[in-house]
Amino acid sequence: MSAPHERPTPAPSLYAYASARSRSGTPPPRGGLTLPATARPPYGEGARPPYKKAREIVTGLLHARLTGPDTTRAAAETERALVATRVREQLVFPTAAALDPADPVAARALARRLVREGTTVHGVAAGLGLLTRLGEPEDVPYLRALGWLEDVFPYAVEALDPLDRPAAALLWLTHFTPGDGPRGLVEAVAAGDRALVRERLLGLAGDDPGMRPDDARRVAEATGLADLLDRAPEDTALLGQALRLLARTVTQGDHGVEILDHADALALYGTVAARAHLLPPDPGHQARLLTLARELHSGAARLLDLPPGRRETVGARLLDAVREPAEAGRRADWIRRTARHLRAAGPAPAPRLRIEVAVADPAGPTAVETRILVDGRPILPLAFPQGRGDTPEELLDSGSLRAGAEPRPVRLGVTSCAEACCGALYVTVRREGPHVVWDGWRRPDRPPELPAYRFDADAYDAEIARAEHDHGWTWPARRTARLITAGLRDRPELLTRWGLRRGWISTHFQDPDVTVVTFTGPPADGAGEPRQFLWRLPDDGRPPAERAAEALRHLSATDPRTLAERP
Repeated sequence: MSAPHERPTPAPSLYAYASARSRSGTPPPRGGLTLPATARPPYGEGARPPYKKAREIVTGLLHARLTGPDTTRAAAETERALVATRVREQLVFPTAAALDPADPVAARALARRLVREGTTVHGVAAGLGLLTRLGEPEDVPYLRALGWLEDVFPYAVEALDPLDRPAAALLWLTHFTPGDGPRGLVEAVAAGDRALVRERLLGLAGDDPGMRPDDARRVAEATGLADLLDRAPEDTALLGQALRLLARTVTQGDHGVEILDHADALALYGTVAARAHLLPPDPGHQARLLTLARELHSGAARLLDLPPGRRETVGARLLDAVREPAEAGRRADWIRRTARHLRAAGPAPAPRLRIEVAVADPAGPTAVETRILVDGRPILPLAFPQGRGDTPEELLDSGSLRAGAEPRPVRLGVTSCAEACCGALYVTVRREGPHVVWDGWRRPDRPPELPAYRFDADAYDAEIARAEHDHGWTWPARRTARLITAGLRDRPELLTRWGLRRGWISTHFQDPDVTVVTFTGPPADGAGEPRQFLWRLPDDGRPPAERAAEALRHLSATDPRTLAERP
């Protein structure tokens, strides 16, 4: 007698698999639970389609199944079809998230089938992508459970963000942040122990350069920091940590501006400003208060939806708590310089065009950017939030923003990695009779949602001239670099007679008190890459004009290569 036929064991849904393991009450392991073997069926033969074609294939496949009456069948067919395309799940999720279905109710029903019953990463990723736009509170338990799984949790975080920000933040901290500090904080939040949350929160190095702006935002959201502050109005230690985290959040990271995504940004800004006078006047607190005030004045925080007059009130309270230090030092100089600039600016009505140079707190990485505000709104956070404004040397000293009859493309900002990697924001500048026109906006992927701007030509020229001649933001080594650049622009023969080309001239990345002059020359053997040279000029206390003039005299008297080192 033959053995009875055995049916194959059906693959478990990823939600059921995750749910059975998420009932322990403890957070998931960092990196997530290992997926069952059935979560990634074999692809079979054939090559993967290229990226653009793959997006088209997945888009068409999903659209064809969004409105079917039998969602169970449609979900199963969708999973099989997605796997058969051989595309990666990393492409499935953003493609699904970008869809704008004509029938949201039907699309939501399919998404829920995929999320709750999907057995493959491809199917679940498609469902999670659709729920980033279509999710509702009833989906939260499913998203939280799926957040336990490796390779699925990033999509669960994105789908949770619009629905339950603290839960999304907790998943983020669980999987994305290294070290024991965030892990201990996650465990305290999961246990619901407010006293332990405060203890672990104070144990984090909130202004550690290793804590990225997105980490700081997620910490504040996961812990309910705004609520913790409301419950402890006299807790200056907690207030100081809130200041550290908020100052880190307003600092631009590699992937964009975090403050505009911060669920509690308005509450934290208001509470920190109202209680700022309670903080000890140490340089760290003073610098962070100025950072918050500066970002409210000209940075992304200016775009926060504050009621009329509230921005001015919050900014004034922050500045009122700043006491300019008496001691010397680069950070003390920055505090004095920044405080005086912000106080002088005051609550004056925003002009049509305003150009600001923002210098970051010297305690962190040296960052100097040119910020352009139109009608009081900063352009880059609006149109290209992942970019940072170009330096004043690139935008102002070069005369790039001056308007002529010939249209000219001007780069306003670029990503931290490089333009060739993630792009830049460009605008075309031209003079048109009594006006200067900015239009022709472009950035990677798609045109920015910005209109054409028309400026009164006389007012425009006056603002450009003011910005070009404003040296109040500089420090001695940077001023020396700008003067050397101007000298070499006027006398290029100081380098060209030696077959050399001027390169980057600024301050040293690791030591902003050192002026750096770089130039390139022909290869030693006449072939290969050009040779690069770097000349360091440490600040010796003399006036920048004197140091720059001496540097130019050296260049006029000797071969520059004898002054420099090979980087």
